[in-house]
Parts: sequence; structure tokens; C-alpha cells
Amino acid sequence: MRRPIMTSAAFLSQPSALATRNDGKVAQDLLDTLAAHANECVGMAANMIGIAKQVIVFDDNGTARAMFNPRITAQSEPYRTREGCLSLIGERETTRYRRITVSFDDMTFAHRSEDFAGWTAQIIQHEIDHCNGIVI
Repeated sequence: MRRPIMTSAAFLSQPSALATRNDGKVAQDLLDTLAAHANECVGMAANMIGIAKQVIVFDDNGTARAMFNPRITAQSEPYRTREGCLSLIGERETTRYRRITVSFDDMTFAHRSEDFAGWTAQIIQHEIDHCNGIVI
């Protein structure tokens, strides 16, 4: 189900709780909401739809994917960039990494680790920041 976008900085700045196997609907709602905003958004975290759980979705080279409880376990090649967010007005400067390794649970709650680079890595970093209460 498509959900409204949360804009409360007070809510968004709070770290989210760990997701559980019962949060599959949260991921589906995020995927539906991301699809509805595909012309202006490439990733979302659950707190962006008012749910303080560590669930993110993102565009992985044309395929929408979900992650539960994502953690960056390695990063390299820092760079400065500007990013926007559906939950905020305007853009802000931030540091990102061109290459990251992410540990996460997939839609079946199997634990995985995967490497990402470039634009996809940047999207994931932005969404993990949301999970941690970091608002760019």
C-alpha cells in the first residue's frame, strides 16, 4: 500500500528499531510507495512512511530491492556530494563512499552480505542513515 511521506524532523532523527520477520508488510508498503514516487525518488527507509523500523528499499539498476537491518561493514573511496530527500526540502552536502559492503537480512530473512558501488551504494548509504536517525 502506498503510504504518505513523513516530514517530521523530530521523528526522522530518531534511530529505528530492528526489523523482524513480521515486518514484511512494511517492506511491501515501502516498495509500493517507492514505485508511486519513481519519478522523484530512488530509495526509501521505513521511517519515511512513519514506521520506525530498520527496513530500506532502493533502486538497484532498475530493480527495486528491500533490506532488513542493513549495516555497512566496509567502505572505501570517500567523496563529497549533494543529496535531496522526499522528506526534506532542498539538498544538503554529505560524504559518501563509492564502494560499500552491506550486511542485511533479505525478504526471506536470510542473512546476506553484498558489495555495492557507485550510484546504488550512494542510495543505500542515504537510506541506512535514515535508519540511524541521521537526516542529511
